[in-house]
Amino acid sequence: MKKSIHVTLLASAAAFAAPGGYHITSQIKVGGTGGWDYLTVDTAARRLYVSHGTKVEVIDLDAAKSVGEIPDTPGVHGIAVVPELNKGFVSNGKGNNVTIFDLKTLKPLGQISTGKNPDAIQYEPVSGKVYTFNGGSNDATAIDAKTGKVEATIKLGGRPEFSAADGKGKIYVNIEDTAEIVEIDAAKMKETKRYSIKPCESPSGLAMDTAKRRVFSVCENEIMAISNPDSGKVIATPKTGKGADGASFDPGTGLAFSSNGDDGTLSVIQEKSGSWTVVENVTTKKGARTMAVDPKTHNLYLPAAEYGAKAPGAKRASVAPGSFQILVMNK
Repeated sequence: MKKSIHVTLLASAAAFAAPGGYHITSQIKVGGTGGWDYLTVDTAARRLYVSHGTKVEVIDLDAAKSVGEIPDTPGVHGIAVVPELNKGFVSNGKGNNVTIFDLKTLKPLGQISTGKNPDAIQYEPVSGKVYTFNGGSNDATAIDAKTGKVEATIKLGGRPEFSAADGKGKIYVNIEDTAEIVEIDAAKMKETKRYSIKPCESPSGLAMDTAKRRVFSVCENEIMAISNPDSGKVIATPKTGKGADGASFDPGTGLAFSSNGDDGTLSVIQEKSGSWTVVENVTTKKGARTMAVDPKTHNLYLPAAEYGAKAPGAKRASVAPGSFQILVMNK
């Protein structure tokens, strides 16, 4: 049964924002149980795909209401959409596979075996391939998006995290345990470059300005490593916050973002006269660690929830049932 999803407008935006800055404009209440990871905006179709426990929540962005869900995606991490094929792809970390689904009906079309614990998933349009980045086997699986056939496995020499495509045939992915970025030629299905982004430690979230050729990696030591993928050099390291896991870039505003889950803040970063600086740190909600941006409206979407007690040895506190929500942010 579909969950009812509705928008609760906040009574006072002033409670969240400095004048003229980013603030929470609304909340999309989802409910249910379980944690989350990546979320993906399909700008053309006006949909938001959100990983949630063992399913993907699908939300109409303009109406701010549910249009369904994609079930049976155990350990779901990421979602990639391929509109020209009317297909979506979901990486299932606990299933060691990818679920293919129909973008219009949301019905599953099949599953594809991958490496261990597929995490980030990326469609590369020039090659027509979908790549999963597998944190349990330190490799990437290359899949033909049209046929669903696995074409190659690429060793990455470390644990991959978030990725981004440059629109010209290359994919860039953070390697968490070596603090590197690996460049992959998607058509040739091989690594073509590897470079260090130190002083970054344990990079996770990654975004890219494809026009100006800049890669934004958020790091465990509370910085964003901004690098030039062509020279393989880090050009700036502005400070972010604790628990940064997600990075986004809005090509319409030229702003980069870091979602800092432990702090419950959003760092807004801008290039000014050749220097990258933090222009504001905005209060979000503790645990809001990942995000996605809608280039059409410039809205930012951050999953969040209320938390219960943290069990001994657990990485995160348990999510309070029924509290899962999406924070919507803008100026």
